[in-house]
Amino acid sequence: MCWRGCHAVPSCVACRLRLLLRRAVHTHAPGIQCHADWLSLLNHAAVRDQSGQRYVYPGRGNFLHCLQSTSRKRTMSWFKRAMGLEAPKASGREGDALANPLGLASGRMLCLDSSLKLLLDGHSEVVVPGDEKVWAVGRVDLGQSMALHRFYLDNEDYFLQVVSNGPNPEDVQDIILFGYYSAEPITDKAELLRLTGPSSKIGLPTYEHDGEVFERQWGTSTGQTELTPLDEDIVSPDAAYRVKHLSMLYARETGLINRREFLLFSVEEDEEGSITLTTAVGITLQSTDINVL
Repeated sequence: MCWRGCHAVPSCVACRLRLLLRRAVHTHAPGIQCHADWLSLLNHAAVRDQSGQRYVYPGRGNFLHCLQSTSRKRTMSWFKRAMGLEAPKASGREGDALANPLGLASGRMLCLDSSLKLLLDGHSEVVVPGDEKVWAVGRVDLGQSMALHRFYLDNEDYFLQVVSNGPNPEDVQDIILFGYYSAEPITDKAELLRLTGPSSKIGLPTYEHDGEVFERQWGTSTGQTELTPLDEDIVSPDAAYRVKHLSMLYARETGLINRREFLLFSVEEDEEGSITLTTAVGITLQSTDINVL
């Protein structure tokens, strides 16, 4: 089941492709069974050498040309405290909006300041979307009352990420608008090792993406550091489920005050065992950039 909750015959194009990718992964990658397999693999465990195919979600090609990368420096200790959590209840009632930062909830309309496009021109290649409804809501417990919230939009290329320690405006610590750059299904352990293992550039202190150099935000190693595990509970109008992530965040300055670009890599495993390496780029937003209807 995809994050939209589509079942046997998904109605949207992206979900139909994701269903095909999931079937391909189950066919070609029985060796990758769980989150622990990723961790052992990234700790340089022996792997089976198999070949696989590469896929990119429909619509991601737009970001290939429109986006670069992005992220605002956040505290690594938040993510070291990340642990398992109870899945939030799906409801769509007014109470959901009150419990979430900025009043966002499934069904609410996210409206971004129209001046952002002009402001970011020449500083960031993130394309600001028009008004979009929130479809699904994700949450990662970071400990000590801190939580990472993700609001997935009807336009599947985007999600808004908010770090906060409460529902009030003054509780918001960080806001980033992310757009998916690419999504590549992992078909076997050898492919995972190739993409994220010791021979990969992911986890190194710097990462060059589309001609821009980004600095690693998590980890203190002078060499390659391990990806950070995060558990995200996601609720849509049709389903509630958990996605496990192994992530790494990079950032660069844009030349604008309080606006950084981010590059987020994440190895994602859903409850059905499908594994995908996603690359997303984002830009820092301020609460004044956002209007929720």
